[in-house]
Amino acid sequence: MPLLYQIKQFGTQLCPPILLPLVKRVHRRLSGVTPVSAPDAQALDVYWGAEMERILETWGEGNVWSEIQLAMAGRQGRVLDIACGTGKTMEVLAGEKGLELWGCDISDRLIARAVGRGIASDRLYVGDATRLPYEDGFFDYSFSIGSIEHFTEQGIAQMLAECRRVTRSVAFHTHPVSKSGRDEGWITTVQSYFNNSTEWWIAKYQKSFATVRVLNSLWSDERSEGKWFVCS
Repeated sequence: MPLLYQIKQFGTQLCPPILLPLVKRVHRRLSGVTPVSAPDAQALDVYWGAEMERILETWGEGNVWSEIQLAMAGRQGRVLDIACGTGKTMEVLAGEKGLELWGCDISDRLIARAVGRGIASDRLYVGDATRLPYEDGFFDYSFSIGSIEHFTEQGIAQMLAECRRVTRSVAFHTHPVSKSGRDEGWITTVQSYFNNSTEWWIAKYQKSFATVRVLNSLWSDERSEGKWFVCS
């Protein structure tokens, strides 16, 4: 049994109820997790920084980029990459000749990098994924990779509703869920994000999509593991 878990259990039994919040704060500090109250607005400054631009060029190697290639293999039609960043994932998918790739991102800096790598500017949109400019059912497929967990709860609901509105067939979303199986809430690291259970996320997706399947991803870190939410 992990030492931190034993400390938490011991403190729960020993301390009177008035001291339990203190015990929980100590446990979080020891575990390196810094959950805070979820914000009313998303912190966006990081998406205009050189470090984020650098990270987005390599982070999906050996896991999510291979997985999205497999998911889209043999498909045909328009595809929207939601929060496409530097366009690296669109470049990875360029070998699928049946796909017409489009992308959107809130950062004009990242979109400029996508244009610089040769993606047509008329296929790219700078703006908020919770208010997409496309017609209903404009895309056959859509996907997001490591994006939706950074939205506020209201933003998650709005983004998924917009995704459902513009997508005719299947939407693929991958992001972290908590390894603990608990709803750990809003975690503050380099990027702030929700690190919650698979069940918490399924409930969010089911508000917009009739069918939600969950698949394992190869991506993981010390506190989270990747899941694909395949929505239709």
